[in-house]
This record gives sequence, structure tokens and C-alpha cells, in this order.
Amino acid sequence: MLTLAFDTATAVATSALVDTGSSGHLEVLGERCSRAQTLLEDVDALLRQAGAHPSDLDRLAVGLGPGSFTGVRIGLAAARGLALSLDLPGSGVSTLAALAAGAPRAVPVIDAKRREVFTLLDGEPRVLAPQELPFDEGAVCVGDGAKRYRSLLEEHGAVVPPDDDERHLPRARFHASLAGEPGPVDDLEPLYLRVPDAERNVS
Repeated sequence: MLTLAFDTATAVATSALVDTGSSGHLEVLGERCSRAQTLLEDVDALLRQAGAHPSDLDRLAVGLGPGSFTGVRIGLAAARGLALSLDLPGSGVSTLAALAAGAPRAVPVIDAKRREVFTLLDGEPRVLAPQELPFDEGAVCVGDGAKRYRSLLEEHGAVVPPDDDERHLPRARFHASLAGEPGPVDDLEPLYLRVPDAERNVS
């Protein structure tokens, strides 16, 4: 089964082409990191690199957020367009879950702007002020939120890997491994956790 996975919820968009063999083993055929705006170029490059055609794809695995409102919308719009044109089913994966999968036992921390972060509490996505993050002394924190609030988190006893550590990225290869049974992509709902700024300002 050939899966195209991508996540555009954070400042660095990730994408991957993954083959699931009959044994269930995942083989990463290609990966890219860029920006949400170049996602379709990345998809084309991944397919070319693997010698595959869009019609060879079996399913999509797309990041649902939380993260940038614009980024999440771009990813879902791209998924819906691909699903419609190629008649593909898809699965949604939490960006936080993918980040956690790439750094077992670490605390995933995504920058939520407004001096807040997104994280997982007992497996559930939450939005908190960075100083409210619950973790034990010596806990590893990963993600663009961990990088942004490095000083504060380290003052509270956390360990934040260097900025160029790949554990800070929600690698799309993990979306493919976490994806559940695919269904209609139009049914996938974004994981925002709060209303967009535009709606907030209107109200």
C-alpha cells in the first residue's frame, strides 16, 4: 500500500511517501521538509524520486493540527484536492501525536502563538501557557514551541534538544504509521483547539 503523508500545521511542512508491505513493515521511499506553500511541489518530487505515478497512490495521511490555522487549512485543502482528483481515501493524524511518535517519552510542544503552546495531556490535545506545562524534572520537550520557549522550559527543569534536532519536526513518516482506517477525506475535521483570530476579532 502506497501512502502519501504530509503535515503543514507548523512552520516546517513535512511530507513522505511510504510503502506498507504485506508484512506491515513501513518503507520510507522519500521525505521532504519545506513550507506549506510548496507542498504540491514536494509531492511531485517525492513521486518522481520513487519512480511512481499519482495513480499508484492508495491512500493519504494528513496532519490535522493543532498548529497554524493557515497551515492546517492548506494541508486539508491539498488533501481534498488530491483525494477528489485521484479518488483516494485518507486518514487524519494529530500533529502532536506525530511529534510524540518521533520522540518517545518526550513532551510535544507546538507554538500556538498568543504566548501559548499546544501539547498532550493524558493523550488529549490541550492549549496552555508555556509556564503551565506539566512535566517532571529532566523531561525532554520537543517541537517549535519548545524551541521558542527554550529558556523558560529549561529554567523549570526541562531538556530541550538543539534547534536543528529532527525530533522538533512532526515527520510525515509517523503520520503513515499512526493513520487509522482511511475514509472520505471530506469527512476529516481540523484540530484547531480554539477559534481563528479572524473569528475572535469579529466577535
